[in-house]
Amino acid sequence: MRIATWNVNSLKARLNRVEAWIDNVKPDVLCLQETKMADEVFPHGMFTSLGYESVHHGEGRWNGVAVISKVGLSDVRSGFADGRDDSDPDARILWATCGDVRLASCYVPNGREVGHDHWHYKLDWLGRLHDDLVVNTDLAVDPVVVVGDFNVAVEDRDVWDPKVWEGATHVTSEERTAVQRLIDLGFVDVFRQLYDAGDLFSWWDYRNLAFPKGRGMRIDLVLASPVAAAALDFMVIDRNERKGEKPSDHAPVVADFALS
Repeated sequence: MRIATWNVNSLKARLNRVEAWIDNVKPDVLCLQETKMADEVFPHGMFTSLGYESVHHGEGRWNGVAVISKVGLSDVRSGFADGRDDSDPDARILWATCGDVRLASCYVPNGREVGHDHWHYKLDWLGRLHDDLVVNTDLAVDPVVVVGDFNVAVEDRDVWDPKVWEGATHVTSEERTAVQRLIDLGFVDVFRQLYDAGDLFSWWDYRNLAFPKGRGMRIDLVLASPVAAAALDFMVIDRNERKGEKPSDHAPVVADFALS
C-alpha cells in the first residue's frame, strides 16, 4: 500500500499539480492538509474520475484535511474522540480506514510563537491526538498510520540550522515532548527507520531563496504502529514537487508498506 501525505497549501491553487502528481505516483491513499476549502466545494468529482474515493473536513479559508483512497474508505470521523466534551474549533484531523489500515490525516497547529495562545493550543492538540489514539486504537495489533504536517521538527537534524530556530516554535522541548509521547505509545517515525542523515527536509519557506539554499525542516511525518512499521518497504520525500510553477511550500512524503 502506497500512502502519501502532502500539505498542499491551498488545493484550489494546486489542483492541477495534485492531479498530475497522482497520475504519476499513483498512491493508494493520499492524505492532504491545508486544503483551505469548504466541504461543499471540495473536488470529489475530479478524484472520482481518477479512480479514488475521497472525504474532506474543511472550513473554507483556513485549514482543511482530506483522505483520498482507491483501496476503500470507511469509518470516517473528523475531530477527536478523546473523552472530552469540547470539539476542536478547527478542521485539522480526519480519520478513515483504507484497506486494513486505520489512518489519520493531521494538520497540527503552527503555534505562531512560543507562549502564544496558539502555541498552547498546539500542545493541547497533540495531547488530544495522543489520548484519542489510546482510546480508539490497539497499536499492538492493528496497522495504524498517522500522517501529516506536524509543524514539529523532531530532532535538531531535522532543521537546517538549529541555532537559527532557538527560541522559536517547531523545535521547543515542549513540542518535541508532545510528539515523543506519540512515539512512546509504540509509533515509529518510519522515515528515520530508513534514513539517518540530516538535511533531509519536507518544508522550505517561500522567502529568502530557502529552497535552493537548502534551508528547510522535516515537519511532515509518517508515524506507523509496529505492525505497519514492520511492513515498510520504501520511503521518499518527493522534493521535485517543491520545484516548478506555484509549488506548495511542502513536498509530498511517500511511504510504501507491504500491507493489503
